[in-house]
Amino acid sequence: MKYFLFFRAFACGGVLYKKIMIGKLVIIGVGLIGGSLARALKQAGEVREVVGVGRNRDHLQQAIDLGVIDNMAMSFPQAARGADMVVVATPVGGMAAIFKEIAPALSANTVLTDVGSVKGSVVTAAQTALGKNFPAYVPGHPLAGAEKSGVAASAADLFRGRRVILTPVNETRTTAVEQVRAMWLAAGAEVKLMSAAEHDEILAATSHLPHVLAYTLMDMLIRLRDDGSLFAFTAGGFRDFSRIASSDPVIWRDICLANRAALMTALTHYKNNLDALMKAIEMGDGETLLATFTRAKRARDTSVGPDTDDAEID
Repeated sequence: MKYFLFFRAFACGGVLYKKIMIGKLVIIGVGLIGGSLARALKQAGEVREVVGVGRNRDHLQQAIDLGVIDNMAMSFPQAARGADMVVVATPVGGMAAIFKEIAPALSANTVLTDVGSVKGSVVTAAQTALGKNFPAYVPGHPLAGAEKSGVAASAADLFRGRRVILTPVNETRTTAVEQVRAMWLAAGAEVKLMSAAEHDEILAATSHLPHVLAYTLMDMLIRLRDDGSLFAFTAGGFRDFSRIASSDPVIWRDICLANRAALMTALTHYKNNLDALMKAIEMGDGETLLATFTRAKRARDTSVGPDTDDAEID
């Protein structure tokens, strides 16, 4: 790779020169996440050129006009040629096809990563499609997002202080992992490594399940009164709980299907707990209700960090 360097500066004749971490960065899917990563790396001075790739020329032109990307391409393989880093920032349902399309264009020195909210099925798809280039693929997932989506909502500080999970497998090159880790650190994130299975189990409970519950609640209420009159009597708690039901339905359909095994386990646990709570209400068991609510409040007050959305990728 011509420009991908890990040391930050060198002295020459008493003058300090900064080295660029990434020469050519290709982002497939320039929305909130992809756009914010580009902005962060540009602001940090860690990328020389950002090429945005997508199917919508007007969307990519908007990203250029906003200064998020430098150039655009409509062809995934064309953009990937000569890239130091390729980031796939599309919904997980389309990643397998993208891996297959770009695989022939990836050089031995190109590092590939993604930002998908599901890792197990995406890793399997990458292994099938990438062949000899699979060791250069580093599965990733930034735990960051925003209520609004699209490149216009992208922000250079979106990942600052947020956690990014990387789930390399045995075949993944150590140097590739370090390159992706360095990229996210430059964007202001904290990086944690775990297995794809652990990631999917955790995210099924902490992200995917809450989205399913929010969607189900909103759907139930509109079915109860299809004129929407119930929503005239909501307060802050309802808005807080239901906010994530405004997320892109296509994205979350794909996530639910891609992580269905772990999600079904989480849903079963939730259903069992809900059944127990329903029985306590039916039986007038205030002691069980108080114990449950107290335990939940204690966990919420001591364990949950700053509010953030997850997987708002478009």
